Amino acid sequence: MPAALSAVVITRNAATQLEACLASVAFAQETLVVDSGSTDGTVERARARGARVIEHEWLGFGRQKQFAVAQAAHDWVLCIDADERVSAPLRASIVAELAAPRGHVYAMARCNRFMGRWLRHGEGYPDWNTRLFHRQHARWSDDAVHEHVLTTASVGRLAGDLLHESAETLERYLDKQNRYTTLQAERMLADGRDAGALQMLFSPVVRFLKFYVFRLGFLDGVPGLVHIAIGCMNSFNKYAKLRALRAGSR
Repeated sequence: MPAALSAVVITRNAATQLEACLASVAFAQETLVVDSGSTDGTVERARARGARVIEHEWLGFGRQKQFAVAQAAHDWVLCIDADERVSAPLRASIVAELAAPRGHVYAMARCNRFMGRWLRHGEGYPDWNTRLFHRQHARWSDDAVHEHVLTTASVGRLAGDLLHESAETLERYLDKQNRYTTLQAERMLADGRDAGALQMLFSPVVRFLKFYVFRLGFLDGVPGLVHIAIGCMNSFNKYAKLRALRAGSR
């Protein structure tokens, strides 16, 4: 008998995205939504789709996801965001793997839609994300942003894409990146890290060469260029913000 699976989603004001997300994980034996104060009908839509809903205060991305994993009914969990969808090939891979698991932790390629185009190169693809795991062998980190799965087990890879269908505007995307780089700088300051002028200067250059040139990001046209340009800006901004925070703490 295949191992039972809980699909776990954390939400806040995700009503416009959630239904497609939940439809893509309908093959799971349980769908669990952990919501943190939505006011747009997210909770009602989740329940209408048959999801079990828990309302819980926001803890930061890593801790919120780990809280959700701990509430799941089954040990095997698939963690996805409201603006992500499990493609048909990925669904088939997950079902086949759970019928006879060869490991305990699995990553999947995430394909990002940006400025109306699916990015297939650069840092936009394959963008491997660990999302399927047995919770006795892995957990989410406590990071407030850029959280990741912690495990000592070997990480297998599944065929098929996790589709990231973000509907946000470029302006909202930039606002989110600004918040994320602030959180990264605060985390680096708490860890006692510092950044010099050379790191601020060369980090964006190295990132551009790695993803736009060597990983063929230029093949994704203007959306690919904009995507990597913002990533390079983020590399500079997080270190600049770290320097500003360190100067303010003296």
